[in-house]
Amino acid sequence: MSENKEDTPINKEHQINHEIKDREVRVVDEDGTQLGIMSADEANRLADSKNLDLVKISPQAVPPVCKLLNYGKYRFELIKKEKETKKNQKVQELKEIWLSATIDTHDMEYKSKQAAKFVEDGNKVRLSIRMKGRQQAHPEISMKIMEDFYQMVSETAVKEKGPTQEGRTIAMIIAPKKK
Repeated sequence: MSENKEDTPINKEHQINHEIKDREVRVVDEDGTQLGIMSADEANRLADSKNLDLVKISPQAVPPVCKLLNYGKYRFELIKKEKETKKNQKVQELKEIWLSATIDTHDMEYKSKQAAKFVEDGNKVRLSIRMKGRQQAHPEISMKIMEDFYQMVSETAVKEKGPTQEGRTIAMIIAPKKK
């Protein structure tokens, strides 16, 4: 099912021309000068005479504010600005790395390099250790592993949330350092 161009959210934002049913509206010219309060029919005739559209900009105001402008051009500019802001956004992901209470030093070095790559790309990393069996009696061992891991990545990352125990899991979140 394809989306119709008329159903875009920007189109539903404003009432234009003869959709405006208010008795009185405050009219503003395209350059921003106020033309005063007049009936909607009179404002529509004025817009038609200037080959422009009457667009309700502020419907909550008393009386509502309408502006004379080229609505197609106005809508194009809004869509262009919206695309530009989406393009400039950086989506930050939360990556997850699982460790164990009995992890070897080489494995920890490898995983710390992976975490450093994720952080350099601008993502947050959640480090988790699931304790099994007798490991639950000594959570300090897992806490020490978390601290050692953080020391390995501390050049590029900061602790956003320190190591905390949540049931049988110990978790910590690291984030990129501010530049």
